[in-house]
Amino acid sequence: MSTPTMSTSAVDVNSRGRSHPVLSRILREPLLGPLVALVLAIIIFSVISDTFLNPTNVSLILQQSVVVGILAVGQTLIILTSGIDLSIGAVAVLGTIVMAQTAGANGPFVALFATFGVCVVLGALNGGLVTALRLPPFIVTLGTFTAIQAATRLLAGSQTYQVPNGPLTFLGTSFRVGAFSTTYGVVAMLLVYAVVWYALSQTAWGKHVYAVGGNITASKLSGIKSERNLFSVYIVAGVIAAIGAWAALGRIPNADPNAYQNANLETITAVVIGGTSLFGGRGGVIGTLIGTLIVGVLRNGLTQAGVDSLYQNIATGILVIVAVTVDQFARRRSL
Repeated sequence: MSTPTMSTSAVDVNSRGRSHPVLSRILREPLLGPLVALVLAIIIFSVISDTFLNPTNVSLILQQSVVVGILAVGQTLIILTSGIDLSIGAVAVLGTIVMAQTAGANGPFVALFATFGVCVVLGALNGGLVTALRLPPFIVTLGTFTAIQAATRLLAGSQTYQVPNGPLTFLGTSFRVGAFSTTYGVVAMLLVYAVVWYALSQTAWGKHVYAVGGNITASKLSGIKSERNLFSVYIVAGVIAAIGAWAALGRIPNADPNAYQNANLETITAVVIGGTSLFGGRGGVIGTLIGTLIVGVLRNGLTQAGVDSLYQNIATGILVIVAVTVDQFARRRSL
């Protein structure tokens, strides 16, 4: 009687699964890799520097992460739909200029309303070009980034506008929880993450975002109004950009047209490191929060260790490449 044999391909698959259980787990769970990286970074820098885990330094890391952390939520939504937004940082900077200029003549609350209006209109512009004209998001937002950046400098006249303390700088106000001091900007950031997490995980709108990002053709066939859903994502990103502009004036009460020049790339970095797939349909804002904290911890820890900022950029770039590589492996395994 012949002995049953297993096919070579089956043996290879089984052996690979047994040989790399940790890797398989990381590929299956996008949050696991970033979370492990964050914990390791905290442990390493706490060993290198005695002051790294001091409440004051931890608070500083959170405060420094607020603006990019908020904007990264909008970037996450767009990347989940298999798009990308190169203009979200420029929209936020324009928002700070509009806020500062409008407040002088009309007061802070009108200024806030005007800023949210401008940012939503620009989000709608991006969304309209992507959905109505079916243009690639990369090209659309690259074009609007260039135009918005130039318009911001023209509007500001290359000047910096100081904002007086009050409602416009409220998110920079600090408060204490026991021995820990933080700002309302950090609270606002966490609230934005919580609200968007709930929308993505608990509502039909969120499920449609994942469906559109996973396969827009299949989502249409299943009855989802894909263009409307995609357009709404850009609107929400505009709202989030306005919140980021408000938080920016809380961090530094000066509206500077040249501020946050790298915010667009920094948001993409946080999203990618956090495990959200650049191909859409996989990931989420919790990963983005972890990715934002990884970048903040890395920069703060390396600064305390006396590492030059250029080497910090190299380290961040390597992290992005590693994150994209993991995403590619995960995507191939799921096909």
